[in-house]
Amino acid sequence: MPGFRVVPGELTAQVTAISTVGDQTAALVGSANRLAERLPPLGTAPPALHLAQRLREAAGRSGLTGEVSAADTEVTGFHHALKATVSRYLDRESDGVEAVKKGGRK
Repeated sequence: MPGFRVVPGELTAQVTAISTVGDQTAALVGSANRLAERLPPLGTAPPALHLAQRLREAAGRSGLTGEVSAADTEVTGFHHALKATVSRYLDRESDGVEAVKKGGRK
């Protein structure tokens, strides 16, 4: 009969992998913030100052930093949801095993 096979160890490995992606994304947020805070040393001529300011804005909240922060929020949310789902599944599986054991003792 076709169906799904749930392997708890694989689910736990996925939770760990998503956690690692979340850590890496958080590091990118920090890097993007530092980039946005820097004013590129392009010189003091008005066109250079204008370009430096535009680059800084592109790296800021409405640009790169904002996009990476949004991705970090999504990855973190997915990680928490997956972790909670796996935890609930393992709890219910454990309850089922206990029920079968108790049923066999009668």
